[in-house]
Amino acid sequence: MNLNYTLILGSRSARRQEIMRNAGFEFKVVSIDCEETFPPELDLHNIPKFLAEKKSRAYKTPLEENEMLITADTIVLLNNNVLGKPATINEAKATLTLLSGKSHEVITGVCIRTNVKTVSFHEKTTVSFVELSGNEIDYYIEKQNPIDKAGAYGIQEWIGLIGVESIIGSYYNVVGLPIHKLYSEMKQF
Repeated sequence: MNLNYTLILGSRSARRQEIMRNAGFEFKVVSIDCEETFPPELDLHNIPKFLAEKKSRAYKTPLEENEMLITADTIVLLNNNVLGKPATINEAKATLTLLSGKSHEVITGVCIRTNVKTVSFHEKTTVSFVELSGNEIDYYIEKQNPIDKAGAYGIQEWIGLIGVESIIGSYYNVVGLPIHKLYSEMKQF
């Protein structure tokens, strides 16, 4: 499905690429270098949308008339604190320990841009984890790569299969791209 546009996905995320492919989209992938910083006074729920828009602006190649650029960013909020992407195994373990037995919000911001129009939105999903043992967290970290993942986990991976008790909202938003909302917005172009 191409909606009369040549789609450009500004994301190195294998998960976002897979979601787009599974939804039937043909697209090219570009890497956009952008520092993921935001103003400290920004409302926490608006951070992902702000970062998606920032990534879109960082793409300096002028868009052709038939091109559509899609950028996104995902954050995890626990008790109104942004849990960053872990850079080390110890950070991943600490993040998963924090999430254990609690509910948190996963928010993905998306920016869609053509040469004449820009639309941005965010989607929120609440995820509840069961109490995870230290052994379960260690096993997951050993078998998967939680580094550089929002919340230090992939819901589609082992820890999501055994540890996620419930979700309220879009599953694919937690994976990294709220494809139903993206498709709906793309149809409006």
